[in-house]
Amino acid sequence: MADFLGRGLAFPVSTDRTGSIALTDGPARIEQSMRIILGTSYGERPMRPEFGCGVHDLVFAPADARLAARVEEEVRASLTRWEPRIDVRSVNAGLAPDSGTLVVSIDYVLRTENSPRNLVFPFYTLGEELQ
Repeated sequence: MADFLGRGLAFPVSTDRTGSIALTDGPARIEQSMRIILGTSYGERPMRPEFGCGVHDLVFAPADARLAARVEEEVRASLTRWEPRIDVRSVNAGLAPDSGTLVVSIDYVLRTENSPRNLVFPFYTLGEELQ
């Protein structure tokens, strides 16, 4: 299983208690990978401009049900394309009351373990007040 899930640098890059570069593996590695995918906007990586997620283009959209549906679609498409070690079961986005935050809940299964997991990712909008 460890070969399939991989081992790599911890994100954000840091040191461990021995002073070496911190590494991560297993399910934590996949969660970090998912956060990197969702936190990267298209075009941000010069050598791979198609990598990332399109949610960043929606930051000035009105915070409504249509935005939630678009975010769900973008998150699902990006994770399906860029994270082959998981099966995305569902993506649900909901507006947090009075905060300008869209909370995205991702239910997924690690392909090697067939164990259900969940990642909650906050997406901050500016909404209509700045438009």
